[in-house]
Amino acid sequence: MLKDNLIEDLSVKFALRIISLVRYLLRGNINDIVLGVLVKQVLRSGTSIGANIHESKNAQSKADFINKINISLKEADETEYWLGLLYKSDYLSEKEYNSIINDNKKIIGILVRIIKTSKNANDKPLEK
Repeated sequence: MLKDNLIEDLSVKFALRIISLVRYLLRGNINDIVLGVLVKQVLRSGTSIGANIHESKNAQSKADFINKINISLKEADETEYWLGLLYKSDYLSEKEYNSIINDNKKIIGILVRIIKTSKNANDKPLEK
């Protein structure tokens, strides 16, 4: 149902950036309890985006596909929240935050377009 792999490629690259970010933040800060909680959350949500996109390729129906993409969107929104907390609590510089949040917003925009396009395709009557 995904016509090309753009969103899948972007989500994998984003997940790899999240993994690198977590490694970077934990380097020398392994005993920081607050940081540990924040990076665990951003790691989970940031890598889940792509996992759900990947799973959508085997959707059993259009509704199942839309559901998987919606879950990816929710995970991207959650990732935005955790990245914002990392920035506002001074674990990320403004430059670091802007760099990764822009990638996240790009993914959110594409996911929203996929959902809208897929729902519009559902609304059209079947051609005979």
